[in-house]
Amino acid sequence: MRADGTILGTAYSLHDLSVFMERAGLDDLDVAMSPLVEWHGGGPEEWPAMD
Repeated sequence: MRADGTILGTAYSLHDLSVFMERAGLDDLDVAMSPLVEWHGGGPEEWPAMD
């Protein structure tokens, strides 16, 4: 995840994304609908399987 061009880390779940968003001051953002969120390889319901 990036915020203002700064890499915050990789989110492996919606919870991870929520933590990053909160740290960036965006905790009230609707990640599914916001144009500020750019999804790569899926969306808010799709996450890679963890081994």
